[in-house]
Amino acid sequence: MEAVVRSAAGAPAIRCAGHERDYPAFLDRAARIANGLVEWGVEPGDRIAVVLRNEPAHLEITAGAALLGASAVPVNWHFRHHELRHVLTDSGSKVVFVHTDLLAAVSAVLPDGVRIVEVAVPAGVAAACGIALPPPTGAHPLLDDWLEGRAPLPEAAAERPPTIIYSSGTTGRPKGVLREPVAADRLEEAVLRFLEYFAVAPGGRTLIPAPLYHASPSQHAVLALAAGLDITLMPRFDAEEFLRLIAHHRIEQVQVVPTMFVRLLRLPKDVRERYDLSSLTSVVHAAAPCPPHIKHAMIDWLGPVLREYYGGSETGAVTWCDSAEWLAHPGTVGRATGTCGVEVLGPDGEPLPTGATGDIYLKPAEDWPRFTYLGDPDKRAAMEAAGLPGYVTIGDIGHLDADGYLYLSDRRNDMVISGGVNIYPAEIEGCLLALDGVQDVAVFGIPDEEFGEVLAVHLETEPGVLLSAETVRAHVAARLAGYKVPRAVVFEERLPRDESGKLFKRLLRDPYWAGHDGVI
Repeated sequence: MEAVVRSAAGAPAIRCAGHERDYPAFLDRAARIANGLVEWGVEPGDRIAVVLRNEPAHLEITAGAALLGASAVPVNWHFRHHELRHVLTDSGSKVVFVHTDLLAAVSAVLPDGVRIVEVAVPAGVAAACGIALPPPTGAHPLLDDWLEGRAPLPEAAAERPPTIIYSSGTTGRPKGVLREPVAADRLEEAVLRFLEYFAVAPGGRTLIPAPLYHASPSQHAVLALAAGLDITLMPRFDAEEFLRLIAHHRIEQVQVVPTMFVRLLRLPKDVRERYDLSSLTSVVHAAAPCPPHIKHAMIDWLGPVLREYYGGSETGAVTWCDSAEWLAHPGTVGRATGTCGVEVLGPDGEPLPTGATGDIYLKPAEDWPRFTYLGDPDKRAAMEAAGLPGYVTIGDIGHLDADGYLYLSDRRNDMVISGGVNIYPAEIEGCLLALDGVQDVAVFGIPDEEFGEVLAVHLETEPGVLLSAETVRAHVAARLAGYKVPRAVVFEERLPRDESGKLFKRLLRDPYWAGHDGVI
């Protein structure tokens, strides 16, 4: 295990689970990683893969690749078999950095000619993730040994590399979003906008609780490094540990997903009151619709520090709202800011009137890098709005109000059409999360001979809580239209989510549709 590197008192650092590096040490290691990659034949424009849990080495490797003009591809370390093979092959990565306990999964699908650097799992990370400390395999160089005695890269590449992020594969094969390189002046603008919208000052303290293989936390980390923020990483999200870290490090800014709000609110009141959270000035959330009662509860708890944005890996943040705006427009994900734009279009591709629900199209900021999908230009072209140059859809449905604030209904792929009626599962999921004893929920369509589709709900209850299907249906029936009451109610020990809270709904839905012509 590496010796802990302590930062100078008060100086910004990068830390995770008891391991800490100051910026000089971090930058030195990044430069030595860059030189090591050059000696292994990695050139500007090439790609490397990073199959690591959250820890400082993840960011050091990403920064090292950028120094030589190569792209680091963060890989979901939960991937196995065909998903992992697809990302490693599709990305064309020349080198893979991988935690020791994940080496067997990577080795089983490694493309020919790809080299591996093994990374020892830090003890604190292993403890937080509940895994035994695996010994090095000896089959590949360990990162620290590989860097020993190696000089830093003497000169950084003249141009920044493109960025590549893969989807989680929640609805199918992971797709690689390739974003063009960001020019130095535009990076500076992006950092300033990040500081403004995330309400954090240069040198401030941020906490990243979500996996770095997702787009939002990855982008957050890159901008936080560029702004010289003090960065605390969580190896995995744990609600009480999240509160402890905020109190201990006097965290000012954090980015989360709504599922984390649910888990935080499930903590006993005395546990939540045990920690001083007064340092928080900005709690940013995105990535999924947040049920209004959950957001109200968070604002009541933390005060008006919540800020929300909406966008995608392809577009960046397009809409924003602070707590005051949200309270004035409950349920909104904000309105377009700066040079961004939002339109809601009907089936004919024409803009819909205020309040009408349709497909959401987004116009990224003028300085947001252009993007495509690796190996799938047709998919990229299909996202364009025919009559609105620069507008693309990421598959969401919603509406705009008279003040230009956007409201999400659901994902187009998740919408259920039952007897010709459009049903948005997110609304029903939000309703059920307000039922005492429900800890997590997934609503989706299943085949039905009469209606085409009917609703199924899979629920996870709090420990020790027993609910009946009748109770679940009655709760929905008392609050929503009758056609939104689930036909099938299934109780699960645990729903399939990753650390960021992203739900793999297809794993629940696909068995219902197996054998039905052309579906799934």
